[in-house]
Amino acid sequence: MATRKFFLNESELPTHWYNIAADLKNPPAPPLHPATHEPIGPEALAPLFPMELIKQEVSAERFIEIPEEVREILKVWRPSPLIRATMLEKALDTPAHIYYKYEGVSPSGSHKPNTAVAQAYYNKKEGVRRIATETGAGQWGSSLAFACKLFDIECKVYMVKVSYNQKPYRRSMMQLWGGSVVASPSTDTNAGRGVLAEDPESNGSLGIAISEAVEDAAMREDTKYSLGSVLNHVLLHQTVIGQEAMKQMEMAGEYPDVVIGCAGGGSNAAGLMFPFLRENLDGRRNTRFIAAEPASCPSLTKGEYRYDFGDVAGLTPLMKMYTLGHTFMPPGIHAGGLRYHAMAPMLCQLYDEGFIEARAYPQNPCFEASTLFAQTEGIVPAPESSHAIRAAIDEALAAKEAGQSRSIIFNLSGHGLLDLQAYDDYLAGRLVDDHYPAEKVREAMKHLPAI
Repeated sequence: MATRKFFLNESELPTHWYNIAADLKNPPAPPLHPATHEPIGPEALAPLFPMELIKQEVSAERFIEIPEEVREILKVWRPSPLIRATMLEKALDTPAHIYYKYEGVSPSGSHKPNTAVAQAYYNKKEGVRRIATETGAGQWGSSLAFACKLFDIECKVYMVKVSYNQKPYRRSMMQLWGGSVVASPSTDTNAGRGVLAEDPESNGSLGIAISEAVEDAAMREDTKYSLGSVLNHVLLHQTVIGQEAMKQMEMAGEYPDVVIGCAGGGSNAAGLMFPFLRENLDGRRNTRFIAAEPASCPSLTKGEYRYDFGDVAGLTPLMKMYTLGHTFMPPGIHAGGLRYHAMAPMLCQLYDEGFIEARAYPQNPCFEASTLFAQTEGIVPAPESSHAIRAAIDEALAAKEAGQSRSIIFNLSGHGLLDLQAYDDYLAGRLVDDHYPAEKVREAMKHLPAI
């Protein structure tokens, strides 16, 4: 049997993050002031983020050194393994070779600590005593609570209400690591109270939770805001995934034909894709890249490429993204980490320029794929990761139909051991396949700034 697992030593952990902005053919569209619609400078972000993260956000430097203190913490779980899914390949009877980069080995069970530790470190260096953030399914909130505990920083998490109720043990993880968590929309902020006044039964959204966390940070001098996806510096921190994977694929004696990541805000997809994408941008490779998103939150496949707010209340700078409109209220699907109205601007630009493909999948086909994966590979995937698994299986079956060999790698962004209610609902036939209608997108676009 072919070698299944490929490990790197601690000494092979990347020493630098890779910044794809240095290799883009066209400069990124600048963020705009929410009121004047003029491009903003780093000083406009200073109330929310420490200066070192702001510098990374706007940097065009190709490689940015990872501080030694951050690297030492990352070594608790990194480098993460690359595994060839030979038993899944056998079940599919495919000539394709399927590899997955397994990020579920981190303390919180997902890829999120890769940036949480870095963000907590830079906040601590600047003397920040408290961080406010939002979380969808809870992977980000628990990861930041863990990182804040390491650096003795207070952590306040606004958790989207539907996930707050669906995933109680993620709340427990946040509290175990010293974090404070409330269901969003909450009565703790003006933004939350405003939503509840209009809809007391609101299930919440990431856009609402972001509004609450940004307001919280802006109202307190001791507090900064932290985001687990979307922004450039977050995607930057996740590139340790792809850099490791490139070395591990070399150990396997292959280079991927297809690279796949699930996509909500875009951080885990970018983390795996961007180091490989550099080879395409330089013209050295012709690898395909697939972002797999929910059919109920189809930012890339049904959204419009427009300037929009990152939150419901319009407190954030305007960013050019594929968006369903910041007023979008997603259905309560179990893949809570993908329930966002837009996507990382950097990922959107690469999609718009044709370097990345996108596919939208309903819940049931994704859980069918992750169930087969669990039955063959033995790992219960997070609901978010099931979208990437679905895309990988589809690619493997396409290779079988064409009678072609194909090397496929996807990011298994986390385990689903705290998401078993989702699997109970799937096995009981209770999951609903929502498809977001185009007419709702058109209606939401009426509320976007005319830019």
